[in-house]
Amino acid sequence: MTNLTKPDEIQFRVRYGETDQMGVVYHGNYAQYFEIGRTEWLRKMGFSYRQMEEEGIMLPVITLSINYKKSACYDDLIKVKTKLVKKPTAKIEFDYEILNENNEILTTGNSVLVFMDIHKNRPTRCPEYILDKLQI
Repeated sequence: MTNLTKPDEIQFRVRYGETDQMGVVYHGNYAQYFEIGRTEWLRKMGFSYRQMEEEGIMLPVITLSINYKKSACYDDLIKVKTKLVKKPTAKIEFDYEILNENNEILTTGNSVLVFMDIHKNRPTRCPEYILDKLQI
């Protein structure tokens, strides 16, 4: 398989507002970091949440798990690695790793999202144009 097994990686600095009084990233922000990784993964594949919503598809998160190993702190340069787990059906699943500048794993996670038809408010299959782009 081609792009299915190739993880995407983005890098950014932790902002002050994402941390607590001790300068440590607030635990709830890791879900947002995963969202940034997922959004950029989709964008690099050639589509966006905006495009899908304009075409009548939403992608709500239905499960999210986060495993905290080490803290990220203010001004740390972190990497978010995002990987598609398996071929999308009515669901799409991603694994994540957040690493620091020394390539130490800070956090791992997994999310499952469901393709929803906006008009019917019901799950639907992954659009063909996504499967075509993944070359599955």
